[in-house]
Amino acid sequence: MISQQLVANESTSLVESSESAPLVESGTSIAIEATQADTLIPLNSDEQRDRERLELKVELAFRQAGKALAELKDKRLYRSTHKTFEQYCRDRFDLSSDAVYLKINAAKVYDNIEEFLPTIGRQIPMPTRERQLRDIGKAGMEPKEQADVWAESVDEAGGGLPSSSIVNKVIKRRKQKPLLPVQDECQVGNIFVLVGFKGQEKKYNDCWAVATELTDSTVTVEVDDRTLIVKPENLKKIDSPDVQQQILEILQRIRRLRKVNPLDRGADNLLKNLVKQTDLTPVEEGLLSWIENYYRVED
Repeated sequence: MISQQLVANESTSLVESSESAPLVESGTSIAIEATQADTLIPLNSDEQRDRERLELKVELAFRQAGKALAELKDKRLYRSTHKTFEQYCRDRFDLSSDAVYLKINAAKVYDNIEEFLPTIGRQIPMPTRERQLRDIGKAGMEPKEQADVWAESVDEAGGGLPSSSIVNKVIKRRKQKPLLPVQDECQVGNIFVLVGFKGQEKKYNDCWAVATELTDSTVTVEVDDRTLIVKPENLKKIDSPDVQQQILEILQRIRRLRKVNPLDRGADNLLKNLVKQTDLTPVEEGLLSWIENYYRVED
């Protein structure tokens, strides 16, 4: 009987407590929580600076990673533990060779965009992800054209950050543009710098060339040691007439030396270097003159 009375009293107490407590509808509680979550809290000036600083770090993380990998490779800082850079990256960062070089190339493209981006009269957002730059890096474009592609992609995205698919669309559209006739691109006697070669002819990148013959789609050029048939896209214009004349004079001197047989290894190495310079330093000019005197090559 006592036990039953205690249970009854406890039940009555619980009912009274429940009845006396203020009732809050569940829907009202949810509404209050949602209102608190949606309330924006302003930042003070120090907090705003911290936010911008940290956001910039996030945005530039891929660039910093690519530049760091490039420096590790160029300085061979992996050599104390690994024979190859690729194996080092696999063991240390769990990155495949493709992933490593994609990061390095993306950082290079970012630097090119930063240098050549046309920002006159407006602010163009910079890339924030490696993926946005992969296709630009693979397209074999000159640095200025890489920046132009990015600016065009931003326009395509309505002024915001473009997706990788938008960037790829712009690249494809540029490649589909009809090429101008060779005659509109150059004339016989023009001086160019060779670019964009791969494979065995890669050694001629950055070398001078003189246009000697034009067809509808190719240009025959003379370099210091041979004649090449190239496409217009392999020719980079030199706008300054003074620089063109200076290069032509130096190239003629080097071609005369190339006729010497046999040519000393030291002289050969020097000439290979000189044909990639737009102007000669006093030391380079002195060395070239010395070689001409040594082989008794005159104008």
